[in-house]
Amino acid sequence: MRLICYREPASLTDRGVRPLRWWRAALVTVGSTSLTACVVGPDYHGPPSVYTGSGWTLTAAGASAPADLTRWWSTLGDPELERLVDTALAQNLDIRQASARIDEARALRDRAAGQQLPSVSAGASVNRRRQSENGPLPVGSIPGLDASQTIYDAGFDAAWELDLFGANHRTLEGASARLQEAEAEAQGVRMRIAAEVARTWFEATGAREELLTQQATVATLQQTLDLMRSRAALGDVSRADVDAAHERWAAANAMLPGIEARQRGAVLGLGVLLGAPPERELKLLNTAAPARVLPALPVGERADILRRRPDVLAAERRLAASTADIGVATAELFPKLSIGAGGGFQALNPGDWFDSSSTRLSIVPLISWRLFDGGRVRAEIRAREASQRQTALGYEQAVLAALGDAERALGDYNAALDTLTRRQAALDSSRRSFGHAQARFAAGDIMRIELLAAQRLLHEAETVNLRAQTAAAVQLVALYKAIGGGWGASEATSSTPIS
Repeated sequence: MRLICYREPASLTDRGVRPLRWWRAALVTVGSTSLTACVVGPDYHGPPSVYTGSGWTLTAAGASAPADLTRWWSTLGDPELERLVDTALAQNLDIRQASARIDEARALRDRAAGQQLPSVSAGASVNRRRQSENGPLPVGSIPGLDASQTIYDAGFDAAWELDLFGANHRTLEGASARLQEAEAEAQGVRMRIAAEVARTWFEATGAREELLTQQATVATLQQTLDLMRSRAALGDVSRADVDAAHERWAAANAMLPGIEARQRGAVLGLGVLLGAPPERELKLLNTAAPARVLPALPVGERADILRRRPDVLAAERRLAASTADIGVATAELFPKLSIGAGGGFQALNPGDWFDSSSTRLSIVPLISWRLFDGGRVRAEIRAREASQRQTALGYEQAVLAALGDAERALGDYNAALDTLTRRQAALDSSRRSFGHAQARFAAGDIMRIELLAAQRLLHEAETVNLRAQTAAAVQLVALYKAIGGGWGASEATSSTPIS
């Protein structure tokens, strides 16, 4: 247990201030006790050390220098994406709820700070009353005493519980840490919303491009089917060949509604993410995204993510608050001193109300000490200590989970880039094959049916490549989110960074 003491000033006169005459008794009472205020409970010296490894497991994942991740979506060269993210950061309802939670935590912190100061109330009253002449006080037999009286009263009451053993000090520590936790969590919500908007936008634009390519595939298969039907009418092909061509067309055509629904669902989701009705962004159904260049992200040192991940920062602040709670519980083992004071003017005649002879004063020092409670306070201390150990383990778990998320996201993004490279190579081969087919068809070496078959294969390769591009873009968003991209992009928090 930690016990640090500091001496309170004995009285205001020590500072050269002459208090009012009727305060002198209170100041002498406080000064004569020679009070020494102490702060009990453990001090918080930072989170436990967690081994973060020597570096990324994928050493070729990115450059050694860290990237500027503050507004990572601005680096993709997509003005529409920037508009969507900025609007969501300003209007999203999850973000606004998180801001309200910050306001709540700040108010609770201010309330804890107010507990360290005296409370003073003032009031005035006019009380008309009549006493019984046959009651315990023989009003009727006392000359000059009227049974009916009007009492004029005005004054104040003050109360102050001295923070002898730091209960209020620790309460303020815990409330401040919880405010910083709420700020870190709000930053996490903003980062999550930015990532969700980008992911949804990539899925919407990817579905749009895929829809156009699939429609081209269906059109090619329709031409093939028409050609097969014409040749069947001439007896050049069998009915089975026509049915096979129809099957391929029907299968490709059946994919269109699903792609359209995927695109529409993503656009509707954007409206909700922007804190608006779902249909707000339906105009984006026909909006094409610019060509994206997906970077090999320079992620920097692996330990850097612990300074950017809001969940890790929030877990560290929870640990600080939990440590302060031990001190709050420990202070219940020690005595409490409170001082109450009241004063004012009381008279039966309104003309004498504020006369000096109508002054009333009271000073009530009170010491209380819980001598026996069945072990409840010590049980509460043990419970707080157990909670603090849980919170410390929760911090370690948050660190390891953050490292795991970042490693997985980095691996997934690298795999997506590798897949995209291979799909692009296959697409290039399909384009060359289709170019050869066009040249051969122009020279009369192949029939139109063979040219259409080469065109269908090209469209299918384009569709697969578009899906790979969308998947890689989505994995890029997941990687930015996993390494704490977007920290400080909007309202900054005052959380203490982890060193």
